[in-house]
Amino acid sequence: MSKITKVLATGKTRTTPVDSAIYSGNPEGFLDFQLTTPGNPAGRVIDIQASQPHPLAEQLFAGAWSACYSGAVGLAAKEKKVALPEGTHVEIEVDLGQGRGEYFLQARLTVFAPGADHAAVTEVAHLADAICPYSKAVRGNIDVVLNVVTA
Repeated sequence: MSKITKVLATGKTRTTPVDSAIYSGNPEGFLDFQLTTPGNPAGRVIDIQASQPHPLAEQLFAGAWSACYSGAVGLAAKEKKVALPEGTHVEIEVDLGQGRGEYFLQARLTVFAPGADHAAVTEVAHLADAICPYSKAVRGNIDVVLNVVTA
């Protein structure tokens, strides 16, 4: 794996599933866009926010990955019959860094599910990681840490 010893840049995104395409956006007005999932009959959208005025490639990658992973969290929750609370969202950070004279990526995926059962959401998060095509694509290629926050 990568073994980054020096982080050069970090792209961060927060992805929130919302029930309509109307979203007020983040106060800074930087990267803020909405995506739908494949086969979605126009109801559920995924809202992605990032707080840097000029997005990094790592931020765009984190945004696309978080949209995909957020959809996988929803699928995994249905499969496991876990009701995710209002306010559930995904934050992904992708670091560009150096180690041993080479460039690498590493990532942190965090599922926030306020007030939910930690063990149940952890199971959902890991199943979502197994389902998500972006997670599959990077598996074994970059270091990824998966976190769950329910407090």
